[in-house]
Amino acid sequence: MTTDAPLLIERRGDVEWVTLNRPGRLNALDDRLTAELRDYFERLYRRRDCRIVVLRGAGRAFCAGLDLASDQARRFAEGGLAEAMDVQRDIRDIMLAMRRCPQPILALMHGAAAGGGFVLALAADIRIATPDTRMNAAFIKVGLGGCDVGASYLLPRLIGASPAASILFTGRDLSADRALTLGLLSDVVAPEALESTAEAYLAAMRATAPEALRMTKQCFNHSLDAPSFEAALAMEDRNQLLLGNEPAFREGRTAFLEKRAPRFDQP
Repeated sequence: MTTDAPLLIERRGDVEWVTLNRPGRLNALDDRLTAELRDYFERLYRRRDCRIVVLRGAGRAFCAGLDLASDQARRFAEGGLAEAMDVQRDIRDIMLAMRRCPQPILALMHGAAAGGGFVLALAADIRIATPDTRMNAAFIKVGLGGCDVGASYLLPRLIGASPAASILFTGRDLSADRALTLGLLSDVVAPEALESTAEAYLAAMRATAPEALRMTKQCFNHSLDAPSFEAALAMEDRNQLLLGNEPAFREGRTAFLEKRAPRFDQP
């Protein structure tokens, strides 16, 4: 992969480090980056060689959202309803694929995480940021609705309706400290500690049984939308019965009784 590619993918064992690589445009989304992100996350659905994804941005920012100077933005604004809908779906399908894929996604955030870049982080499972991270739903500041590409669904579920409304209705910045207080971020660390902090999460997840980790994300997502407590319990019951018949559980139980670390098979 050449360094001028809009998306860089580095394989470290069974973890893929995915870097948005348009630093000169603060990693803002254009046609190429949008297409590569969407295709990457859609392909993950059936992959078992990749267990976890780390998503980050090159240069001074995580992602500044849609590049308003791009041909993609021009088509949205000037191409008519059908073409605008194609652009809209191209971007929001990234978030859909991120939630649908069974691999946990860690977002490492710094600098701007604005508009669609903010929602990319919301669509991840764990968010770690630096103190200079500034998040916002900037759509409303350019004449669009504050609810876009999944923001109205994801943000209230992560921080509650009232704090979400204050962000979506105003487009104002959300600081890293405030986001940590609201529970949106798992950690706020110095820039030089971003990667090592992520590695601690990766080590803990890699110590689990591969299929158990995949099904935990599936069950977690299901329960966010479960119509009742009983519906959530039914999914948990289903997953535990399936996993309870797998060799990984037998190894985990044996390791516990023998007071040693389990040796789960890796993909």
